[in-house]
Amino acid sequence: MIKRKLVLEDGTVLIGKGFGSNKEISGEVVFNTGMTGYQEIITDPSYCGQIVTLTYPLIGNYGINRDDFETVAPFINGLIVKEYSEYPSNFRSVETIDSFLKAHDIPGLAGIDTRKLTKIIRKAGTMRGYLANIEVPKEEIMERLAATPISHDQVKQTSTTKPYIVPGRGYRIVLVDFGMKHGILRELTKRNCHVTVVPYNYPAENILRLKPDGIMLTNGPGDPQDVPEAIEMIRKVVPTIPIFGICLGHQLLALACGAETEKMKFGHRGGNHPVKDLVNEKSFLTSQNHGYAVKMSSLKNTDLTLTQIALNDNSVEGIKHKVYPAFSVQYHPESSPGPEDSNYLFDDFLTLIEGHIANREEEVYA
Repeated sequence: MIKRKLVLEDGTVLIGKGFGSNKEISGEVVFNTGMTGYQEIITDPSYCGQIVTLTYPLIGNYGINRDDFETVAPFINGLIVKEYSEYPSNFRSVETIDSFLKAHDIPGLAGIDTRKLTKIIRKAGTMRGYLANIEVPKEEIMERLAATPISHDQVKQTSTTKPYIVPGRGYRIVLVDFGMKHGILRELTKRNCHVTVVPYNYPAENILRLKPDGIMLTNGPGDPQDVPEAIEMIRKVVPTIPIFGICLGHQLLALACGAETEKMKFGHRGGNHPVKDLVNEKSFLTSQNHGYAVKMSSLKNTDLTLTQIALNDNSVEGIKHKVYPAFSVQYHPESSPGPEDSNYLFDDFLTLIEGHIANREEEVYA
C-alpha cells in the first residue's frame, strides 16, 4: 500500500496510507460527523470539488450497495478516513469502498488522525488541501495549491444538461436541479408527483410554460451567488407558483427575495444537527451538508420571515415568504442519510400547492 499525504494551505502535513485511485488532486477540505451513510455522503453532489473527511473511525464496513446512491457518479475530489474496511460484511454489499473509489478515479487517504484534522478545520476554518504521493516535496505542493484557481461552476458540473420527466399522476412539479440528491426525487415520486427535472439555468418563461403546480429548488454545491441566472428565475416565478427550497435552493430563494448569504467558518455536515421550529415550538434532528448560510440580519428588510433556527449556533434553518406561497429549509428533509424527523415537509409542500389551487379556483369563480 502506497504512502500518501495531505497538505493543507496553512502548511500542515498529514501522512497516511493511500487507497482508491492514485490521482493527485486539490480540493476544499471539509468534515462530516455522520456515524453511518458514507455511501450517500460520497455520492452527494453538494460535495462537488471537496475532499471529504469522515470523522467516524471505521468506514466501509458494510461495503457499497446498489440502493443507497444519491447520484450515478460521485463528484467528491477525495476521501479521508481513519480506517477503511477491506472486507465489508453486509448482505447488500456488492463491492468495497476501495474498489468503488478506484472505479471513479477518486483518491483516498487512511490512517491519519482525523480528530486532529477536524480540530484544525474547526479552529482555522475550512481551507483547501492537496492529496499527493509521499515523494512530492511539500514546497512543490504548496505552489500547486497557490496556482489552482477556486472553482465557481460546481452547479454547472452537477446539474442535468437537458430537461427530463419522471411520470406520475399527481401534482405537476418542476424540479430545478442544482446538483440534486436522488432522495428528493424519491420523496416526490413516492407521493405520485409528475416531476419535470430541468437544468439550473432554465429560464422562468420556460418553467411557466410547463404550467407546474409547484416548483422544487434542490440542494447543490458551492456559493449560491455563483448562480445569478437561478436567482433571477426565482424572482420571476415566486409570485405565481408555490415553491419549496432545500439547502442551496433555500439560499437561492433568500437571495431572490432580497436577503444575503455568507460563507460559514466550517459549515454544517452530519446527521445529528438539532433544529428548532419557531412556529410549532418543536425541536428535531436533521441531516445537513452546507458551507454557506442565509445571513440572519439581512431578513429584516425583506418579505421573508424566520421559521427555524439551528440550536448549535442560532443560524438560519428555515424561512417563509410573508406574501407568496414559498418556503425553504437549510437542511435535508429527504434524510439520505440521516434522521427522518423532517420528512413531513414534503407533505406540507403538497398541502401548500393544494391550498394555492383552491384559492385560485375561488378567484376564478368569484
